[in-house]
Amino acid sequence: MPFHLPKDQRKTAVIAGIIGNVMEWYDFALYGYMASVISELFFPKGNQVANLIATYGIFAAGFIMRPLGSALFGWFGDTVGRSKTMLLSVTLMTFPTFLLGALPTYDSIGLWAPAGLIFIRLLQGLSVGGEFSSSVTYLVETSPQGKRGLSGSWANVGSMGGMLLGSGVATLVTAVFSSQTLTAWGWRLPFLFAAILGTVAIYLRRHLPKSEHFQKHEQTRGEASPIKEAVTVNIKETLQATLFASAYGAVFYISLVYIPTWLKEYVDTSIGVSMDFNTLTTGLVILLVPVAGWMSDRIIRRTKLLGIVFGLELILALPLHLWMQTGSLTAMAVAQIALGILIAFPCGIAPSLFVELFPTRDRLSGYSIAFNLGLGVIGGSTPMAVTWLISLTGIKIAPAFYMMFWILIGLGTLLWMKDRSREALH
Repeated sequence: MPFHLPKDQRKTAVIAGIIGNVMEWYDFALYGYMASVISELFFPKGNQVANLIATYGIFAAGFIMRPLGSALFGWFGDTVGRSKTMLLSVTLMTFPTFLLGALPTYDSIGLWAPAGLIFIRLLQGLSVGGEFSSSVTYLVETSPQGKRGLSGSWANVGSMGGMLLGSGVATLVTAVFSSQTLTAWGWRLPFLFAAILGTVAIYLRRHLPKSEHFQKHEQTRGEASPIKEAVTVNIKETLQATLFASAYGAVFYISLVYIPTWLKEYVDTSIGVSMDFNTLTTGLVILLVPVAGWMSDRIIRRTKLLGIVFGLELILALPLHLWMQTGSLTAMAVAQIALGILIAFPCGIAPSLFVELFPTRDRLSGYSIAFNLGLGVIGGSTPMAVTWLISLTGIKIAPAFYMMFWILIGLGTLLWMKDRSREALH
C-alpha cells in the first residue's frame, strides 16, 4: 500500500517545500541582482569593472560548490533520511544569509570583508546543491497515489517564485532608497528578509515526519554507498537524468534568463522593456507549473507530454527568434510568453520524472548529481555558451540553434527512458 502523509501534515510538508525553495533561490538570485552595490562595498576602491568581475566570480564560486553539495546531501538523504536533509539544507542557507546581511564592509574590516563574502557564498552554494532534489524527493515519496507529478511541481513553484521575489525586492529597494541610503544600509534589508524566510522554513521543517517509503526500503539498502550505486549499478538512469536535465536546463536558461540580455545586446532593445515581458512570463510560468504536473498525473504520461512539448519547441525556436530579431514589441511579448508556457511543462513534470527514474536506495544521490550537473553546469553555462557562439559565428540567432540542439538531445533521452509515472516507486 503506497504511503502518504495525513492531510494536515501533507499541507505543512508542501508549504515547507515551497518556502524552503523560495528562500534558497531568492537569496541566490538576489546576490546577482545586488552585485553592483556589493562590488562597491566589499572590495578596495579603484577599478569598478575589476570589482564587479570579482563579485561575479564569487557568485560563480557558489555554483562550483553545487556538485559537491549534491554529492554530500544526496549521500546524507539516502542514508539518514529525506526530512533531516531538508532541514539541514535550509539551515545551511539561512545562517550564512543572515551573516551576509550583517557582514562589515571593506571600509570596516579590510580584506576580511571579501574573505567573509567568499566563505558565505561557498556555504550557500553547498546548500543549494542539496535543497531542491531533497525537497522534491520527499514531496514525491510522501505523495498521495496518482499525484506525484503535482506534488513534485510545488518545489519549482518555490524556486521560480524565489527568483521572481529576488528580482522584485532588489527593484523595490533600488527604487525606494537613494543611492547613498542603499549603499549605507538599505542593501542589507533584502538579505535580512531572506533570513526571516529561512527561519520560517526551519520551523516548518523541524518536525516533518520521515518518509515512510524511505524507511521501508532502508532495511534492505545494504552497506553499499548510494553515490557509488548511482554511478555504477544505476549508471544508465544517472546518464538519462543528466542528459535530460542538461536539455531542460539549456532551454530554461535561454527562455527565461538569457533572452532579455540577447534582445538588449543584439536587437538593440531597451533592457527595461524586455525585463518587463520576462517578469510577466515568469509569473505565468509559476501558475502553469502545477497545472503541468497535474496533467502528467491525470491526462498524458510524463515522457509523452514532455515529448510533445519539446517537439513544439523544436518547431518554434527558430521562427520565434527570427520574429524577435525584428524588434517588434508584439514579437517580444508573444515569443517570450510562448517560450515561457512551453518551459513550464518540464518545470512541472521533470521533478517527479527524476524521482521515479531511480530506486529508493540511491534515489537522492542519483537525482542530486544529475540535477546539478545538468541544470547547474550545462544550464548555468548556457548564457556564456550562446554568447561565445554568436561571437564565433556572427550569427545573432545562434541561441535558437543551441536550443534546438539540446531539444534533440532531450527528445532522444525521453525515448530512451522508461516511463514509470503510473507505477509504484521502486
